[in-house]
Amino acid sequence: MKTFTKKNALALLALTSFWANGEVANGSFETWSNGAPTNWTTIDSGISVNQNTSIVKEGLNSAAITVNTASQSSTDFRQLVPVVAGQSYDFSVWVYHTEGGVKARLYIDGYRNYSNPNLVNQWQQVTYTYNATATKDIAVGVRFYDTTGFDGSEVVYLDYYQPTTATGGNTGGGGNNSCANNDVAFTLTTDQYGYETSWTLTSSTNQTIVSGSNLASSTTYNDNFCLADGDYTFTINDSYGDGICCSYGNGSYDLSLNGTSLASGGSFASSETKTFTLGGTTGGGNTGGGNTGGGNAGNYYDTITTQTGYSLKTALHNIINNHTAQGYSALWTFYEANSLDIYYENDGSILDIYSENPNGADSYNYTKVTDQCGTYQGEGGCYNREHSFPRSWFGGAVEPMNSDVHFIFASDGYVNSKRSSYPYGEVGSATFTSNNGSKLGSATVALGYNGTVFEPIDEFKGDLARAYFYMATRYENVIASWQNNTTYSNAVLDGTSTRVFEQWQLDMLLRWHANDPVSQKEIDRNEAAFNHQGNRNPFIDHPEYVDAIWGAN
Repeated sequence: MKTFTKKNALALLALTSFWANGEVANGSFETWSNGAPTNWTTIDSGISVNQNTSIVKEGLNSAAITVNTASQSSTDFRQLVPVVAGQSYDFSVWVYHTEGGVKARLYIDGYRNYSNPNLVNQWQQVTYTYNATATKDIAVGVRFYDTTGFDGSEVVYLDYYQPTTATGGNTGGGGNNSCANNDVAFTLTTDQYGYETSWTLTSSTNQTIVSGSNLASSTTYNDNFCLADGDYTFTINDSYGDGICCSYGNGSYDLSLNGTSLASGGSFASSETKTFTLGGTTGGGNTGGGNTGGGNAGNYYDTITTQTGYSLKTALHNIINNHTAQGYSALWTFYEANSLDIYYENDGSILDIYSENPNGADSYNYTKVTDQCGTYQGEGGCYNREHSFPRSWFGGAVEPMNSDVHFIFASDGYVNSKRSSYPYGEVGSATFTSNNGSKLGSATVALGYNGTVFEPIDEFKGDLARAYFYMATRYENVIASWQNNTTYSNAVLDGTSTRVFEQWQLDMLLRWHANDPVSQKEIDRNEAAFNHQGNRNPFIDHPEYVDAIWGAN
């Protein structure tokens, strides 16, 4: 067996790692020359850039952008980065608004997604996935737009434009290779068919940090990743479906911190996913801009301290249980403003969880308001309001459940009718498959439930799992009484106010939550829901609360 050094491993990873292509130079704004951040260009006259050390997301510095014009054509801040045809790149930047009179827009080979200017005095992340169609240099950066209330001059802070090499607040004592955050050691030994293996390490917002494929056979790779505090997901795949141990070699992987293993394995089938958390304490209440959360909750969770298990669940219930019901018809208004596709095709159509194709063009699109249901004969007829937790389970059109936007999603009317009130599950034999791959059919034997289930696509499984954990928490005081309302609620609910779910359903929801981490789409929707009805989904803000509650019992 040949052992590769870190240098050799990085060279082999160059085909797929974001470090090799698409990396934003000086993305953390740590290097400045003559008062300007190196590698960055202010191509317009309407902004000025200064080094800042007081309001920082990552490292020691951020870029303080002063916008002093209302002309949107004079506010661009950019650089060129290389991309490779056929590769996908997750770009993002952290934005800190001070007044709310301007908004920032990602520029990734074209104008992309916006920040929310209403979120002031807190960091927010703006993201965009770029699929390269040619090998070339592309321009990336930010443009600024004035909004209502702009007074002619406003400061916006930018930091950690990714993908880039994190600095981790290096104070200079260890040289360029030191890591002041978490120096995670990674070791991977392939089996006799290394080319079948690929892997990714992603953040809590589903951003790919590093990945590997096209690996040599029977080879050991060693590397170190400097990671900030937060939640991470490691996924390893084997295209043949026999893992990397032990039929054709003794392959294995391990990620460890200071000698303690965070994730390890080797014996799996087609894929294995492990999650781990760096820094902080499980169930803690730190929401003041840390990386472990998925939202901008301010002091919303300040009463959460050291609680775990069902005590934590009850403490969260006491925070979120008094939202203001806006009424069933208000869901249309919420969808009109906050259920639009600015994440996939970025075309402003209604983002329908049962028709959205995250990897290509949708089969059909809905125009907000115009295409509300309505009647339908098949897919593509109209969109309506899908109670992901069916309302027959809680007794019908009963408030506040009937209009609680945290679990009611825009969806195709026909597919919604096919889902009916069946439980979510994993389908073994499908009797219906929607255009985007959502399925209705008999449950797979491995699920532990013998009946008809509806399975959404992987892209939205985590979203729906966290909606169910929200239901279990928000309605902790009444949900135990819902078990016998219908046959299907009885199949899913266990009649308690603590665990809430039957074991087969809980195991599946935990798996979906782990395999589909919180996305920017969920973060944005959670913020909008808070503005709409006055409460939040804590499992989007703090994904680690799921394991802290249900994993502790």
